[in-house]
Amino acid sequence: MSKITKIASKIFGTTAHLKYVRISPRKVGIVLDLIRNKPVRPALAILQHTTKSAAEYLEKLLKSVVANAVNNFEMESSKLYISECFVSPGPTSRRILPVSKGRSHRILKRSSHITMTVRQRS
Repeated sequence: MSKITKIASKIFGTTAHLKYVRISPRKVGIVLDLIRNKPVRPALAILQHTTKSAAEYLEKLLKSVVANAVNNFEMESSKLYISECFVSPGPTSRRILPVSKGRSHRILKRSSHITMTVRQRS
């Protein structure tokens, strides 16, 4: 990596994406609110002790973005914090549930795209 890229990553942060996760964006947003603007270690502890199903996806994503920052951009893991994290809706699969009298109800199976950015505190 060039020196300019390393400096830019320290200013703007290191980002990782998790796409097409089969969980509703609304459920992911609840857990993201718990860890936003927290240092990496407490955020990881929160995710490990949260019983929500989105927590394991976010834990994996957090470990990935920290590994990217440490290995690719030579940042110190003790100084990292979650500067930005958000979820946006992915594609929705539509399914049909048969009900009485020959009718049907639509089932929406939602998916999410999750983005997480870490920066180094100075």
